[in-house]
Amino acid sequence: MAFNIHFDDTNLIAPRGVAGGVTLSEIQEQRARAEAAAPAFRKIFEAGRKAGFPRLPFEPVDEILGCAGELRGSYDTVCLAGIGGSALGAWALDCALRGPHPVQRAFSGEHPRLVVLDNVDPSFVGAAVRTMDPHRTVVVVATKQGSTAETLATFLILRDWMRRALGAEAGKRIAALTTQGKGDLDALARREGYRIFGIPADVGGRFSVLSAVGLLPAALIGIDIRKLLGGAAAMTSLCWEPDLDRNPALRSALLHWLLLERKKKSIQVVFPYSNRLWGTASWFRQLWAESLGKKLDRQGQEVYQGQTPVAALGVTDQHSQLQLYIEGPKDKVFTFWVVRDFPDPGPIPEVRLGLEAFDYLAGKSLAQLLDAERRSTEAALVEAGQPNCTFTLDRLDEEHLGAFMQLLEFHTAFMGELLDVDAFDQEGVELGKKFTYGLMGRPGYESYRERFEKYEKRRG
Repeated sequence: MAFNIHFDDTNLIAPRGVAGGVTLSEIQEQRARAEAAAPAFRKIFEAGRKAGFPRLPFEPVDEILGCAGELRGSYDTVCLAGIGGSALGAWALDCALRGPHPVQRAFSGEHPRLVVLDNVDPSFVGAAVRTMDPHRTVVVVATKQGSTAETLATFLILRDWMRRALGAEAGKRIAALTTQGKGDLDALARREGYRIFGIPADVGGRFSVLSAVGLLPAALIGIDIRKLLGGAAAMTSLCWEPDLDRNPALRSALLHWLLLERKKKSIQVVFPYSNRLWGTASWFRQLWAESLGKKLDRQGQEVYQGQTPVAALGVTDQHSQLQLYIEGPKDKVFTFWVVRDFPDPGPIPEVRLGLEAFDYLAGKSLAQLLDAERRSTEAALVEAGQPNCTFTLDRLDEEHLGAFMQLLEFHTAFMGELLDVDAFDQEGVELGKKFTYGLMGRPGYESYRERFEKYEKRRG
């Protein structure tokens, strides 16, 4: 196995960790329920519904690599127009494997940058476009249905910008990621000669990072996507294991389910102690929220289910959120993400200034300080009665990241099984989209405009 990811649940379990945590007897009582979740999810996967992500690490990527190889050296910027799952995954890969924004090294043809346009704030989009050269940019537009308003609006601006500079040649520097043969983006891409990469019909946006949605931008900026998929493939095999003691995604799901259902921990704080994993935390926040926040269970009963994900960055947010976490409501569980080995530990100069606040740090390293801060936070939370657990990655490379993201997707799917909700729909998001279409005048959505106008009248 090319990776080593360790899950430490000690601080979730009473009496070893938090006094009010999950008990060993509760785990044992629910073991059968948890171990049934893996084969239950496998049946959903094999039925070909919207749960196709376990297949992605085994799909061929020759077309993606061919596109990246053909274009390599002709650009210094990859501009991705997308939102939600069509943008967060690529951003997470870039931050984790090439360094967090905005402190990556200078971009060039050999080290192109990734610019992600994932919002329609005009000041943001305008500023981003002004930093790019259309002659040195590859545009990737991603929307599964080919109709996402925010993505298409942003893309229309990029398309016009590229065509004014490059004329008819602009289409050769644009790639569309969408459902092939369906939707208006696919129709435009075929009309104007863009490269088209399909998004599988059974893979939702938030689970699509290991499809072309994440892999094409990653390949264009130089990430080794074969190694990324290799780590994910090995983790997939592990996550199909029904044994609670061998399958880290299944064990974590059971413990988080028990904490939510039995201990009323309705908030999960994901706490990466690595700036490189901050993008992954933002990606996971969408994955957990959209997959598990559901009004109805599978029997159609109203349950208003879910666990609210919050992202905090260690150690930055020790100084902005920890006061609440230590002394505030006991409605949270904390999941630390740790990288064991840093390529550069950040040595602190061995210099003595005769000043206590400086001298005890001399000769140590930033990596030592980061680790001490995290372990101290764990201990402080335990003393405050706040349960926490830790995922530790030996290092942060393609194999580890691919494995970790696949683990988190399985973790989410298993949590859906335990909660008895459909983790692969998102009706709550769809209503807001339909209201937007109505307000912007899209044909066929007039009734949603009327509903919105009634809402406005009620507001007075």
